Amino acid sequence: MGSWIVSADLLARSRFVISPFAETVAALTILSSPDPPGLPWQRTFRALHREAYLEMLAADATRRAIAGCLWRPRRGNTPGWMADFLGQPPLGPNASFEDDLAQLDAWDDDRVRAEVREYTGRLLPGPGLRAAVTAILRWVWTTTLVSEWPRRRRVLEADIVARTSRLASDGWAAVLGALGPRMRWVGDGRLEVNRYDVPIEDLSGARELSFVPVHSHGSWTALDPPGRFALVYPVAGALADIAPTRTDGLARLIGANRAQVLKLLDVPHSTTQLAALTGLPMGAVGNHLRVLLDGGAVLRRRAGREVLYWRTSLGDSLAAVE
Repeated sequence: MGSWIVSADLLARSRFVISPFAETVAALTILSSPDPPGLPWQRTFRALHREAYLEMLAADATRRAIAGCLWRPRRGNTPGWMADFLGQPPLGPNASFEDDLAQLDAWDDDRVRAEVREYTGRLLPGPGLRAAVTAILRWVWTTTLVSEWPRRRRVLEADIVARTSRLASDGWAAVLGALGPRMRWVGDGRLEVNRYDVPIEDLSGARELSFVPVHSHGSWTALDPPGRFALVYPVAGALADIAPTRTDGLARLIGANRAQVLKLLDVPHSTTQLAALTGLPMGAVGNHLRVLLDGGAVLRRRAGREVLYWRTSLGDSLAAVE
């Protein structure tokens, strides 16, 4: 089994991080997958952007050549693989897409070529390989993700709130075991990160360990040894939930109190927090939230003993109306 040896000090310093770069890599795997993904939101995302993605590749021979050599899905006993230059740990919680993309500067064409040849057996000719990878990632970010990044970010933030709430009540073993079907805390300082027959990695010299939620149908490790490591895992929420499916409740979204509740939900809040912030009774806040849910203006997710609410894109549009 693929495992990491993680000290108590490193685990105590670890953190959950939102990464636009990792989200872009996740989107790339959906767009480039040879098989349509299984979840509705994944199929919708692929249908919206797949044709433009293929046209972007067709316009440049180097992009087209390397696009099929960036990752490999798990197939039966054949392990999955992602190129190390895609698996870059985030530089920090405030790192932008361009900040993390700049880490590719450490990869020249020969290093990219060697990585691809080792794991795929394909020899990519010519110069411009790193530039092609950079161009593909920047296209995915700017064309498919930037416009909906605020909504995606709120889903990722809600996931982190739920995980950290569980951490406080149930400990790291419970949290790590829930990050994915192939991850679990084995004990004695060992974190199982996948089910592959690979040597155990000792992280005793690591400075950073991050856990990164993304909208993805799989998980992967991100490595910059010996100092920086990250686990990228699928967010618990479904991106399809962001798109409102009902509009019949929108006509009921009137009144100062309901508008006040909606405006506060640019970040996740519980019913108790909303009552404290608005001065409204708990029952009144609950009634407003039910109407907003029915109208598709907010989403909700359980976090420990509480339920968190935050706005959808429809809610953002309504909240912007003065």
